[in-house]
Amino acid sequence: MKVCLLGDGAVGKTALRERYLGKQFSSGYVMTIGADFAVKKTKIQTEEGEKDVKFQIWDLAGQPRFNSVRELYYKGSHGGLLVFDITRRDSFTNLNNWIDELYKNSGRGAMPVAVLGNKVDLRNEVDDSVTHEEGMEYAENLKKELQFNCDIPYLETSAKTGENVDESFAMLAHNIREFLMQLK
Repeated sequence: MKVCLLGDGAVGKTALRERYLGKQFSSGYVMTIGADFAVKKTKIQTEEGEKDVKFQIWDLAGQPRFNSVRELYYKGSHGGLLVFDITRRDSFTNLNNWIDELYKNSGRGAMPVAVLGNKVDLRNEVDDSVTHEEGMEYAENLKKELQFNCDIPYLETSAKTGENVDESFAMLAHNIREFLMQLK
C-alpha cells in the first residue's frame, strides 16, 4: 500500500513516520527535501483474521517551493494521512489544498485518507489550538463532500509521546483494504 503523508511544512510528518518505524522522537527539525520514503511490513486485524500489510510510506515536503516536484510522488497512491499541527491553525485551514493535490495527482481520484491533528502534547501551550471537535467536524464534512463509501477518521496524534501513531496507520490500512475490496 502506497501511502502519502501530506501537510504543511513542520507539522510533524517526518516525526510521525519515524515514530511509526520504531525510532525515537527528535525535537530537531530537519526539512524534507522533495520526498522521502520508507517501507514497513505489519499486520492488521480484519474480519477474516490477521492480514499482512506492506506499507510504502511517502513523506512529502510541505513547503510551497516543492509543489512542482511533489506532484510526481503521488502517482499510484492508495491513501493518505492528512497531517496538521493543532497549534498552527493555518496548517488546518490548508488541508483542502492537500486533499485536492493528492486526488488530482494520484491517478486514482478519491481514495481513503485519515486526518491527523498532530502535536497534541502541545495543546495547552497555545490559546488558539484547533479543537478535537473542529478536527472531527472537518473529517465528517470531507466524507460527505467526497461521497464515497469509506470512513474518514480523525485522530489526534503526538510523534513525541507516540499517541495514536500506530493506530492511524492501522486505520488507514483497514480503510484502504475495504475500499479496494469495494472496487472488485
